[in-house]
Amino acid sequence: MGGSPTFRRRLRTSALAVGSAVVVTVASIGFTNLANAATVFDANFDNGSTSGWSKSGGTWSVVSDGSSVLRQTNAGSENARQFAGDTGWTNYTVQARVKPISFGSGGHVGLLARASGSTKFYRLALVPGNQVQLQSVSGSSVTVLGSTTQSVATGSWYTLAIEVSGSTIRGRVNGTQVASASNSDISAGRIGLQTVYASASFDDVSVNTGGGTNPTPTTPGPNPTTPPPTTPPPTTPPPTNPPPGAWPSPTGQVKVDDTISVPSSGLDGGLKRYYGIGDGGQGESQDPMFVLAPGATLRNVILGAPAGDGVHCEGNCTLINVWWEDVGEDAATFRGGSTYLVDGGGARSASDKVFQHNGGGTLTIRNFQVENSGKLYRACGNCSTSYQRHVVMQNITARSTKVLAGINTNWGDTARFSNITVYGSTVICEKYRGVPKGDEPTKIGEGADGVNCIYNESDITRR
Repeated sequence: MGGSPTFRRRLRTSALAVGSAVVVTVASIGFTNLANAATVFDANFDNGSTSGWSKSGGTWSVVSDGSSVLRQTNAGSENARQFAGDTGWTNYTVQARVKPISFGSGGHVGLLARASGSTKFYRLALVPGNQVQLQSVSGSSVTVLGSTTQSVATGSWYTLAIEVSGSTIRGRVNGTQVASASNSDISAGRIGLQTVYASASFDDVSVNTGGGTNPTPTTPGPNPTTPPPTTPPPTTPPPTNPPPGAWPSPTGQVKVDDTISVPSSGLDGGLKRYYGIGDGGQGESQDPMFVLAPGATLRNVILGAPAGDGVHCEGNCTLINVWWEDVGEDAATFRGGSTYLVDGGGARSASDKVFQHNGGGTLTIRNFQVENSGKLYRACGNCSTSYQRHVVMQNITARSTKVLAGINTNWGDTARFSNITVYGSTVICEKYRGVPKGDEPTKIGEGADGVNCIYNESDITRR
């Protein structure tokens, strides 16, 4: 996009409100000359599209509320978010109109700035009990930077704005400053919209920089005049099955704004790169890129960043030649069924784990490579149902990976290994004591035992 998009605001006679928020950060542009502020991003959802936003949790849709607005309707969602922008953005003012619809216990509605991850950001929150708080949020830690008493009523619109400039953080409601603080917790990040145990509508999101040269956004906003094609024509496509050890090049790009449901008939992605769900971090409760119906096969797909919670299998499923370039929350979660197969493909940069096994049955992983990851496989140690789970690994290559499998021996889990090649000091099999939901499993050992962790040293090649 060359230059700034035109900001389209619909004037209303009712109280000003805040809606969807967009973040644009332009490094080293200050806010000393607001008279010359430049609008570099805006979204009013009039075209019914949420292109440019990444959803994480909740039930979002564009609906009519006098005009088109973005609404989150699941008041039972613990953490529903929409993100836009780039994690490298630094100094900007994000503004949006927000209308709380309902609040549950502990609920609030907020506008986010400098979101460097799914749970780390500055937040201006409308809180039941007639309070507005400017907060620094890092996971479960919330620091209140400033607050004020303000009427907060469901069904009313409020215009929220957060200005971030260096270490100066300011919050405004309906044009009036409600808090100002000096804080250096977060230096850069995207913008976002959030509900916590609440439902709300968002509209008229804008991002401004103050004074100086009008920057050119690095990515188009959600309402471009002529949207770019989501799947540009490929150049010379690589072979569908790359040679062993090689990572494939994508044949095209597919921007995903909402989870793709794969029917039992399956999906062949033709080695296109799918990206756009979640925030690219390891935070919990992100939406999956794909949800596979029982019996479905997903093949020839590259998951780029962000990919949220990867792939969810609701029953028996098969993943053939599926590649994760940068694992987000997890690469794949096996939630139901009894037989699952991962054949070919690879995964990189899973700081926690690649494959999460929540349902029962047996997962077979073969002809697979993993790099720079925590665990390749983890049998859930504190799910609501304590299934017996089994994993079979065949022809696996692991580089810079801490553990291949973690299992719960008190539930009868097993892990079998053959033709394994590891680079570095990878632990082949860790043993845990599974616990009820809400507690944390305890590690009780590691290594082959012929009962739960089943392999011989001849099955392992160390380099």
